[in-house]
Amino acid sequence: MKLTISTWLQNLGIACSIASFFTLFFRITDFAWVTKSVYYIPVFFVVLFLLGLVIAEDVRKAFKKMFWYDKRKEQRPIWQVGIGFIFFLAQIGIVMVFSEGLTHLKLGGMPLVFVVAFMNAFILTVIYEEIFFRKERAKTSVNNSK
Repeated sequence: MKLTISTWLQNLGIACSIASFFTLFFRITDFAWVTKSVYYIPVFFVVLFLLGLVIAEDVRKAFKKMFWYDKRKEQRPIWQVGIGFIFFLAQIGIVMVFSEGLTHLKLGGMPLVFVVAFMNAFILTVIYEEIFFRKERAKTSVNNSK
C-alpha cells in the first residue's frame, strides 16, 4: 500500500482527532482516571493516537465512499472541505486536551478557540492545496490540452 505525504498528513489529522475527542470524552465522565498524564501528556491519548493511525486510512476511505467522492465530476470542492475539516477538528481536539484553559476565552460569545481554529484551517487548506493539489491540477491541464 503506497502512502503519499498528503495521505499520511490526512491520516495523522484523523488519528489526532480521534484520540483527542475520545480522551476529552473520558475526561468529562466518571472514567477520568483513565486519562492520567505523564509529563502533561495523557497516556490514553497516546494509546488512542497509535490505534487511530491504524484505522485512519479506513476511516478516510469510508468517508470518501459515503460522500461519493470518486463518482463526482468535480472532486476539488469536497476535497477542500474534507481537508479543512480534518485540520479544524485536529486543532480543536488538541486545544481541548492539552490547553483546556484556552477554551474559556470568548469573542462575542463564541469560544475564541473555534474562531482561531477555523481561520487556521482555512489558511492550512490553501497552503495544503498549493503544495499537494498543484500536481493534480497540472495533470488535468496537460490532459485537457491534448
